[in-house]
Amino acid sequence: MKKYDVAAYIWPSYTGDEPRTRMFWPEGIGEWQTVHNSVQKFPGHEWPRKPVWGYVNEADRYVMEMEINAAADHGINVFIYDWYWYDRRPFLENCLNDGYLKARNNDRVKFYLMWANHNVSHLWDKRIAHIDGNIIWDAAVDRPEFERLGTRLIENYFSHPCYYRIGGKPVFMIYNLPDLIRGLGGIDETADAIAWLKDRSCRAGLGGLHLQVKLQRNMKQAILKVDPDADTKGSANDILKALGFESATHYQFCSLTNIDRDYPDIIDDLEKIWAEVDNEYDFPYFAHVSLGWDKNP
Repeated sequence: MKKYDVAAYIWPSYTGDEPRTRMFWPEGIGEWQTVHNSVQKFPGHEWPRKPVWGYVNEADRYVMEMEINAAADHGINVFIYDWYWYDRRPFLENCLNDGYLKARNNDRVKFYLMWANHNVSHLWDKRIAHIDGNIIWDAAVDRPEFERLGTRLIENYFSHPCYYRIGGKPVFMIYNLPDLIRGLGGIDETADAIAWLKDRSCRAGLGGLHLQVKLQRNMKQAILKVDPDADTKGSANDILKALGFESATHYQFCSLTNIDRDYPDIIDDLEKIWAEVDNEYDFPYFAHVSLGWDKNP
């Protein structure tokens, strides 16, 4: 029988320990505020739902120990933490640093990072989420900033004994490739920056770096918007391989298809999308499965 690793994404906002979260969730409990204050929207809508464990602080190591045991006992052996970098410093690291990394049982579930390098608007703030076009933080970084955050990643995370590896190399996922290219100045500049990060990982004795990309539909067109010269670089598959990516996955069904339908209908669409991925790319793809979606909060 084949052995599979099963990973779960961690959205690390269910804590109020990071001071900058107060601009979105002033009650000081992170996005629990949004969940707590949401209401039933229509007859039969199963809401509000109180968390079984309560509105716990996931930056508390004792809470995380409970969550690690629950995950490991039910077959999940990897956490993929959303990781952020805005205004020359990290954001929402407390869940990882003070929760998971201080948990006494973190050897039961390994972890790796997905750099969620997307812009931040007012979407996280329910009070003004209806306002379009307001950018609070631009996620694009230039080369010096890329090297600053890359050094932090290597020193604080990639070298941790619980960090997840593929082929002996720590795994690092990029959420928004077009914005990475935009900040670094183009595909060639991005390839050079990634080569620098891999080299520094080698020098740190980590064996290199397994770079993973979060796919989006029409990837080539998205890249062309930030680097028109990409048209000469071949297919999306060619570009991703030239940049140094070795595998891919997705992040939530809502970014791939209409999800305002019954789950079996959504899965039918996903099977078609997985077939598209199989035809378009020739490196490993790790299928993502969302458990459900209720955007009421």
